[in-house]
Amino acid sequence: MLGALINGESDQQIEVADRGLNYGDGVFETIQIRNGVALLWQQHLTRMRHGAARLKIPFDDTTAALFLSDISVLANQFNATGVLKLILTRGNAERGYKIVDNPVTRITTLSSMPDMSDLHSVGISVLLCQTQLARQPLLAGIKHLNRLEQVMARSEWSHNGITEGIVCDTDGFVIEGCMSNLFWIKGETLFTPRLSHSGVIGVVRNLLLELCVKEQLLNISEGFYSIQDLLNADEIFVTNSVFDVLAVKEIHLDQNSVNSGLSGQVFEFGAKTRVLNSLLQQYYLKEV
Repeated sequence: MLGALINGESDQQIEVADRGLNYGDGVFETIQIRNGVALLWQQHLTRMRHGAARLKIPFDDTTAALFLSDISVLANQFNATGVLKLILTRGNAERGYKIVDNPVTRITTLSSMPDMSDLHSVGISVLLCQTQLARQPLLAGIKHLNRLEQVMARSEWSHNGITEGIVCDTDGFVIEGCMSNLFWIKGETLFTPRLSHSGVIGVVRNLLLELCVKEQLLNISEGFYSIQDLLNADEIFVTNSVFDVLAVKEIHLDQNSVNSGLSGQVFEFGAKTRVLNSLLQQYYLKEV
């Protein structure tokens, strides 16, 4: 970690009574910093406001301005190109689940950007995880602090050749990656799971859908899909705010195929995936 601010002060320790620590009672954003600019800042801010409102955590214009000030401090201090993480918790409280009207806790950290250039060139291998996501509309879509399902899914592999895991919900519908949103292309249609019952609605996910419609590149289909729907794809890719777009070149259906060195189902790093990533990078150029 390059730097950390807690409520605007240089620190890396929070109070033991913080509800984010005790209950996962908070929201967070992970943002790419490029040339000192927080990419998709307004989109991230909007999602954080929405998540805080869903959890009934205060988030006003002052909170947004303070986060922006934190970003400026860290970006200037470390000549930033990196990964920014913003965390907002309900703050400190006595024991118990009851919501109390206490000051929120604001945490801002900056880390180095991982080098994923090779993966952008050749694509990634992924594992179909056994861990399933609970269907809970109250929490679906928002980026809340309780990531235990993702932690359990990520624990399913240690092989360096696997970059991401694909998870389904408890009804068997494919939802997302452990750390990413999921897309696939079949013919002239771009498919992505509907995230009304589980999963996180990513800002890059939403932007790509908007760009695809604007450029009339592909038809859009958002719904509840089976694993077989995914496996029938022509092209598959995943997105998040750190690595943008990564093409999926191979899906392993279980850990045995990974551990034994067998090949998974192979997919093309197709032209449409490359075009969508190019559109995203062109959009970023307008910001930086």
